[in-house]
Amino acid sequence: MKKLLFGTIAVLLSVTLSAQQPTFTKDNLVGNLTIGFGSVLYSGFGYTSSVPPIALSVEKGIKDGILDKGVISVGGYLGYSAHKWEYSGWGWKYSNIVIGARGTFHYPLVDKLDTYTGLMIGYDIVTAKEFGTSVLGYSYNSSSSGLIWSWYAGGRYYFNDKIAAVAEIGYGIAWFNIGLAYKIK
Repeated sequence: MKKLLFGTIAVLLSVTLSAQQPTFTKDNLVGNLTIGFGSVLYSGFGYTSSVPPIALSVEKGIKDGILDKGVISVGGYLGYSAHKWEYSGWGWKYSNIVIGARGTFHYPLVDKLDTYTGLMIGYDIVTAKEFGTSVLGYSYNSSSSGLIWSWYAGGRYYFNDKIAAVAEIGYGIAWFNIGLAYKIK
């Protein structure tokens, strides 16, 4: 019985996957604009977001025919967020700028849906500024930066040939990002 069930699922899955047409192909150029939820940078007691995590990414297909219909793309990523930690009128303001390069593998699983996963390597520029200190003339500012990397997975659902809704999970400027995509080419 189990063999029959698994065999039926395998046949249905192979027929479903073979019927899908790629929504992202070699030489396509797509830009994403997203807003993030679930910041990976600052969470816990006293933290608030003054600018929600936003990200802009662009990618270009460079190689197709991977695993039959898969496409590899490369592109850039720029993310920004600002947070504040405050207690009784004193605290810190933080800002993060993430600049990165992404490599992505696209594979069509459902019609009109561009499903993908990939890796990013980037640089996180962090600044911190103290506010509300009671010592006149004293303030503390700091900056710190470093290399980061991330894995991500997502999908773009195309409403027409150019416009899509995009959703991603992974590490970038936030754990979960939603927004719009535009197919430039």
